[in-house]
Amino acid sequence: MTRALVFDSGVGGLTIASALRKAAPEWVVDYAADSGFFPYGVKSDAELQARLPSLCATLVDVAKPDVLVIACNTASTLSLNDIRARVSVPVVGTVPAIKPAAEQTQTGVIGILATPGTVRRAYLDDLERQFAAGRIVIRRGSAGLVDIAERAVRGQPIDQEQVAYAVKPMFDPPDGPRIDIVVLACTHFPLIRDAIAVACPPGVRLIDTGDAVARQAIRVAPQTPRPTGEAIAYVTGGAANKAAMAPAFARFGYETIEIIDV
Repeated sequence: MTRALVFDSGVGGLTIASALRKAAPEWVVDYAADSGFFPYGVKSDAELQARLPSLCATLVDVAKPDVLVIACNTASTLSLNDIRARVSVPVVGTVPAIKPAAEQTQTGVIGILATPGTVRRAYLDDLERQFAAGRIVIRRGSAGLVDIAERAVRGQPIDQEQVAYAVKPMFDPPDGPRIDIVVLACTHFPLIRDAIAVACPPGVRLIDTGDAVARQAIRVAPQTPRPTGEAIAYVTGGAANKAAMAPAFARFGYETIEIIDV
């Protein structure tokens, strides 16, 4: 029995956990949310670099997974190598699906919908140079969509006007009207995929990396026999965050929640 730990700043990584459960139904997939430091998209690089490696090392010590999945574009694009250096298990990151978008676009123009932190990082520049040469890439950063997704997964209604406000400027002239593929470059965004699709012009296709991350986790995880057990969700931020996150976790099958504060 293989045990995975999926980590994100909030509930967005639950989309990755779901993809992994679907691809490997025999696995136990634990989840960890750094809700005490949420949201990552508006934190400085220095703050995140100081926190992420040690936090992930602590989570691995507690959960004892066979593979760690960083289900957060912000964390992956900033600290993946540092996290790998601190833990003894394989680590799989999540990066924007620029390569498939660049390969599949018919117009030569793709959109990247991400957090402000991911949009400004040099890592994204490198991905564009490597995989999207000759393509026009339009970036749009939004912290508001992360908050909308967090509320939605807890059962609160989605304000479609707020979604449209966040999404529509990406399609402004001169090149925006030619976008035919939008990369959901934050794991929170698939949680509100339908609302984002409504805010996009007709015919625009949305893609994310959930299935690809799941396949990579399966490839690198050692097949370690161990007793079966229930999946556990971990949160930072104390009892208040545990209570706030409980409805979202329950929707994804996590009944046991433990608090980890670092």
